[in-house]
Amino acid sequence: MQKEHVRIYDTTLRDGTQAEGISFSKLDKLRLTQSLDALGVDYIEGGWPGSNPKDMAYFEEARNLKLKHARIAAFGSTRRAGNRVEDDDNVQKLLAAETPVVTIFGKTWLLHVTEVLRITPDENLLLIGDTCRYLADHQREVIYDAEHFFDGYKQDARYALATLSEAARNGATAVVLCDTNGGTLPMEVQRIARHVRSVLPAHVELGIHTHNDGGCAVANSLIAVEEGARHVQGTMNGIGERCGNVDLCSVIPALELKMGYQALPDNQLAHLCEISAMVYDLANMRPDNKLPYVGKSAFAHKGGIHVNAVQKIAASYEHVTPELVGNKQRILLSDLSGGSNVLMKAAEHDIELDKNGPEVRKILAELKRLESEGYEFEAANASFKLLMDKMLDQHQPFFNLEGFRVIIEKRGHDEPCLTEATVKVSTPDGRTELTVAEGDGPVHALDSALRKALTAIHPQIADVRLRDYKVRIIDGERGTAAKTRVLIESTDGTRFWGTVGVSENIIEASWQALVDSVEYVLYHAREEELSSV
Repeated sequence: MQKEHVRIYDTTLRDGTQAEGISFSKLDKLRLTQSLDALGVDYIEGGWPGSNPKDMAYFEEARNLKLKHARIAAFGSTRRAGNRVEDDDNVQKLLAAETPVVTIFGKTWLLHVTEVLRITPDENLLLIGDTCRYLADHQREVIYDAEHFFDGYKQDARYALATLSEAARNGATAVVLCDTNGGTLPMEVQRIARHVRSVLPAHVELGIHTHNDGGCAVANSLIAVEEGARHVQGTMNGIGERCGNVDLCSVIPALELKMGYQALPDNQLAHLCEISAMVYDLANMRPDNKLPYVGKSAFAHKGGIHVNAVQKIAASYEHVTPELVGNKQRILLSDLSGGSNVLMKAAEHDIELDKNGPEVRKILAELKRLESEGYEFEAANASFKLLMDKMLDQHQPFFNLEGFRVIIEKRGHDEPCLTEATVKVSTPDGRTELTVAEGDGPVHALDSALRKALTAIHPQIADVRLRDYKVRIIDGERGTAAKTRVLIESTDGTRFWGTVGVSENIIEASWQALVDSVEYVLYHAREEELSSV
């Protein structure tokens, strides 16, 4: 049986950019447009052509995109009071954007009508009607966003409904209830959306646009769909002004996997994690690991009892199958771990262990000993792989440290510090390399010197770079003598892996993590070489 369709209206490129610290370039927006179209959203709101030249430049370029599914929308306001619609600059720029869809917002809350616009309620209705009719007469699909609808409805329901009717009578094919302040609760949305749907003409689509200031954006959107909304506006990862817009990465899978609607074309839901990561990358934001469905921690298991259960049946602690949204199950390791954690983590690295064998107990004991000293392996998957190899007597070091030295020199109050590292390593075949490198700090200099020493022997590490570097003081009461944990994330452009080091000396802790990072990539290179023989 055909599933009922809920239209997804993505406003990441417009409302999402109102978030603090986020700005997409024109090229970023064009790339995201193509990716959102490939995902299968119905509408992509590209920007407000009347607000800045960058958005108009985007629309000019977007006309040349060969989109397969989505329709691009330009966003703007109703005509200004005192302007004729055909003379209104904002409205004319909406037409000049040449998009098939135009979304306009208008005032629904009398507080805004009388105190912000300072016009009469009847004048506001004329602004809405004139603008919708003018755009519809120019063959645009018109979507009307009823700004502050829920606040307006609670103050004067009759007037709030009149604004929707004015838009619908004048050519709007969809009217969208906006919780602009983000403070409406789900039970209010349910009651109000039900009433609106009952009085709205059947041919006019009901939409919902929620913000997350009260922490209810996802719930509010889903309950509106339950009450008849078939058009949901939001952003990827929930980025947006203040506390953000509703997160489409939560709404879409809930609609498809839990409510039985179709939000994306068949087989596209599995690309949700991919688009989430792309938005974070282009926005230059660190991903929120705790996001539902798409977050790195969404299907991560740490407690031994939990891991033992998901090993037997994943549904015991996972509300959906991770792969349906492009995610995957992760098993974490800590002092809470049990044998099941070790077994499943070993399996991730193609290491077969007997669950009743002494190796599991040996690895678990060493894990808990190291954790007690301050090591943490949850974000250091590569270090744990090397630890297992050592416990199983399978570790073959690619090089041995003969010694390193770091010199930091400051020559004047206003001069930057100069940092130089010397590294001497030997290899199993008897070669010795002594190298010197400068860096922006001791860790950078050490990293550069180690790479310089090994690249001639192992060219694979030339592509490796540090992606993230974190320092955590473990026992702060010891002051500057406190033990330090260093976590490093590395990448070769394809894979990402984490390593850890712990010491009272931050340089020593960093060295441990650096060595694990390099050894891990060399281990993978050796495995790939052996498998190709």
